[in-house]
Amino acid sequence: MTLVASFAMVGCTQEEKSEGVGKYGMMDSGTPEYAAIQFFDHLYHDSNLEEVLRFSSPKMGRLIRSYQTSRNFQRHVLNLSYDKVELVIDSGNNRMRSEFSDKATVTVFFTGTLHGEKHEDLRTVNLVKADGDWKVDEIEADKFL
Repeated sequence: MTLVASFAMVGCTQEEKSEGVGKYGMMDSGTPEYAAIQFFDHLYHDSNLEEVLRFSSPKMGRLIRSYQTSRNFQRHVLNLSYDKVELVIDSGNNRMRSEFSDKATVTVFFTGTLHGEKHEDLRTVNLVKADGDWKVDEIEADKFL
């Protein structure tokens, strides 16, 4: 009986995790916001760059590959190294444009720690729609207030 209950709980946990991302897991997978969050989430939390490349335009993919590791890309391109990081999308963006456009701009807020010190920053991300999917094409450096 306990074994059956354990399998049921594991199944629910995995199912809940795959439902969505963003605040309360409500972000639709067909939005530029979703692609931007997935790009950075994989960049900061996966050791394999393949998942990051799935959310990258060909131009961004070439740049990422040239740095060979996510840590190198974080340090040299983004100038954002973190030991732990949380990502939040600026919810003030107009969502209607993503349904009818092939380009979008999203702002991502970074809050995390590096060597025990808290660091906050943000980046503006330009995305393009390719074959029906949103891809990160450029990342602009912004100064945090």
